[in-house]
Amino acid sequence: MLDRPAAQERTAPPARGGVVRDRRSVRTAYDTFLGTGTISPRLDPLVAASWRRSLCSGVDPDVPHAEAGIDDHALDEYRAAHPLAPLMPLVRDLVVDAARDDGLVVAVSDDIGRLLWVEGDTRTRTTAERVGFVAGAVWREENVGTNAPGTALATRRAVQVLGAEHFSRPVQSLNCAAAPIRAADGRLLGVLDVTGGRAAASHVALSLVRATVASLERELRGRAAAPAPTGGPDRPALRLLGTSSLHAADNDRRLSPRHAEILALLGEHPRGLTAEELAVLLHPGALSDVAVRAEISRLRRVAGAVVTGSRPYRLAAGVRSDVDVVRDHLAAGRTTAALAAYTGPLLPRSLAPGVERARAELAAEVRSAALDAWTRTDDGADDLAAWSQLVRVAEHGSPLWHRARAHHAVLDAALR
Repeated sequence: MLDRPAAQERTAPPARGGVVRDRRSVRTAYDTFLGTGTISPRLDPLVAASWRRSLCSGVDPDVPHAEAGIDDHALDEYRAAHPLAPLMPLVRDLVVDAARDDGLVVAVSDDIGRLLWVEGDTRTRTTAERVGFVAGAVWREENVGTNAPGTALATRRAVQVLGAEHFSRPVQSLNCAAAPIRAADGRLLGVLDVTGGRAAASHVALSLVRATVASLERELRGRAAAPAPTGGPDRPALRLLGTSSLHAADNDRRLSPRHAEILALLGEHPRGLTAEELAVLLHPGALSDVAVRAEISRLRRVAGAVVTGSRPYRLAAGVRSDVDVVRDHLAAGRTTAALAAYTGPLLPRSLAPGVERARAELAAEVRSAALDAWTRTDDGADDLAAWSQLVRVAEHGSPLWHRARAHHAVLDAALR
């Protein structure tokens, strides 16, 4: 039932504006492109642009490289925490059950093209598995060339790719239609795709994908997380010194150690951090970006929209921590207030490299301010040990460091 050229020619969408999509014409255009680099003017412009991107990415037209790079356990954890996971029952109701009857496979990917769920007709799934179209695989254009999920990601629009329009020859036995899925804030969450034979080449398939995505996005808007907790100078939203908690409304929520570390690191980097950067700051060499994305998905589920974006991730606007309170006091020269607000080290039990560095830096800032205040008193002015310590803890090259170094030299010479 799959892979019959005649079936595709009968069901391919009609040409528009001189564009041809029948198998024979597209195959001729494809062979010409690979042989000479010339694009037929009658080829769908979306497909033509994708072929060029695929060629520039070095995709082998004979061997699709659908990168896996994630084991079953990690995949299960990742998709369980993904924001699209709660919508899978709706996906199954709207499209998967009907897809089985039409010999189709339904796939849902994340925002980097990793297939999270692949369900539907058993026979078509077997065909798709032969080319690596399986849960856990990454189907970006850079990996496997022109294909509906990958091209939908690349173009951020609904697309339909028919047979020979695929850049990789082994995939040309399939047809597919896909559309991006966006969160209520416009953030790209992933892609919904249907793949198969004749049915996937019809206008109905593309319409079904678009209608299903519209329903999913309505559901996401309805489930939009509560506004992120915010805090004022008296009670910041995040408590990270000595312990960790998130203040929301009239109660405090305990944070898991990993979630507290993520929030602390984002607080230290207001411009944001990517999943890859967070992985290095949390546990270099032993934590994947997939694991980081899973943790942030869990964090959003338990704490609301405290983290925004994804490339990079950032703390939501207005979210302040007790670290911010301490630094505000220090910047304003309110040393006594800063010492009172400094209730303990930053996440003292954390071994995350980025947190350890931030902890040391904050402690040095507080210590420097305290020593600076002490050396300005009558007793502290002649305290050689205090001046010596201030030289060590003040930021090298800062005005405070130069002041401490000069005073230490004068005092040391006078006491000799």
